[in-house]
Amino acid sequence: MWRISGRTGCAWALIALTAALGVMVLATPCHAQALDTPAESDSLDLNINFGAQPANDQDAPALSEPMKIVLLLSVMTLIPSILLTMTSFTRIVIVLSFVRRALSTQSMPPNQILIGLSLFLTVFIMSPVITKINAVSIQPALNKEITTMEALKRAETPIREFMLKQTRKKDLALFAKVANVQEKLTRENLPFHVLLPAFALSEIKTAFQMGFIIYLPMLVVDMVVATLLVSMGMFMLPPMMVSLPLKVLLFILVDGWGLVIGSLAQSFL
Repeated sequence: MWRISGRTGCAWALIALTAALGVMVLATPCHAQALDTPAESDSLDLNINFGAQPANDQDAPALSEPMKIVLLLSVMTLIPSILLTMTSFTRIVIVLSFVRRALSTQSMPPNQILIGLSLFLTVFIMSPVITKINAVSIQPALNKEITTMEALKRAETPIREFMLKQTRKKDLALFAKVANVQEKLTRENLPFHVLLPAFALSEIKTAFQMGFIIYLPMLVVDMVVATLLVSMGMFMLPPMMVSLPLKVLLFILVDGWGLVIGSLAQSFL
């Protein structure tokens, strides 16, 4: 029996999360389910057909090792898209970019720092999803209790729950209308090609709302400094030279980074 623990378990869980997300994008059915469908058909069918399948699923041949390698390499090419559109990364990196622009610090912190911090925060926020996937999908698969395709199906549920929790009903209805879905849908049986763009759009909206709240007090500081300089007749002194240290000082005094990071983490609860 193989067992996963510590850093090895986290690494395998991350690989499984990426593989499950990639397979869902490639294998999601292009039709919606009706509201009155039975309970056993609530989950999406992730069956990948490699040639003709026997009538009995138990007699279906398992994927060969070369096919597994090809599938894994194909999924790895989707890692950037998966990270940007199916996790908390989008909201985090946009909000942190708003913080930097609000402070008017140009390239401080550098892009590499913001991306690295966003990645680690994404792993932190997605850790409950990763842990659940490891428990219901990775461990049974490594213990030869379920097949590879069954493990991918089980890994789908935690991901869908996370995405549905963060997606607005208005955005779901928008993309269902654009996709010309005629059947009456619920949040649980939405096709993945409708859920994915709706989730991405909701994340961008939420990030811009948080960015506005961050930007507003910094804008007030800029306006106050500019007004004072004009009233004092100091037209040749750029207001940015005075407001920049004041905004940095204000951000430090209120523990700005702690507030921003804490608000980001709590926004996903």
